[in-house]
Amino acid sequence: MSLIHILTVVLIAYLLGSIPSAVWAGRIFHGTDVREHGSGNAGTTNVIRVLGWKTGVPVLIFDLAKGFLAAMLPHLLHLAPQGSPALINLQILMGFIAIIGHIFPVFAGFRGGKGVATMFGILLAIHPPVTLACFGVFLLVFLITGIVSVSSISAGISFPVFLLAIFGSPSFVLKLFSVLVALALIVTHRDNIKRLIRGEEARLFRKKQDK
Repeated sequence: MSLIHILTVVLIAYLLGSIPSAVWAGRIFHGTDVREHGSGNAGTTNVIRVLGWKTGVPVLIFDLAKGFLAAMLPHLLHLAPQGSPALINLQILMGFIAIIGHIFPVFAGFRGGKGVATMFGILLAIHPPVTLACFGVFLLVFLITGIVSVSSISAGISFPVFLLAIFGSPSFVLKLFSVLVALALIVTHRDNIKRLIRGEEARLFRKKQDK
């Protein structure tokens, strides 16, 4: 495996992450840039708020898929022996690059989303059991609060907890990555956290008593 091979796969992972599904879906099917409406974020939640579920769900699936595919590139291209620490490390690297592409997409003026769906796709490729457990946390918190940001942060924080305390992992890099994922989700949701503190964060759906 040469440096050229790795750099080529890094470029592919970045370009995958850079595909701005939210922006393109808005422009192609609705003639609008979703970043100019709602929260201004090019992500699933804002697409659902601005353009509706019929557009938001495909955007969610696409962002999950591109994260999953980016993290699977080292496996599909046989860059390292199957099951080896090197393979996991390369999957983490390509996933990280894809997230950078999602947040700073070359195809959309480097103005992208927060990378939550893409992150879930990456984690699903690297450690499916932990990812499904984190999704369970996301779903539970969302059903209780109806607030996507709270659900995303909760799922992110649960990732290192599940990995370290329940499932376990021999990979130090994966453990470190799990902590960085949690911190990254907190940082990218800092504006949401401020709105939560002020009691201004919007629910994706309204409870009957709120209507």
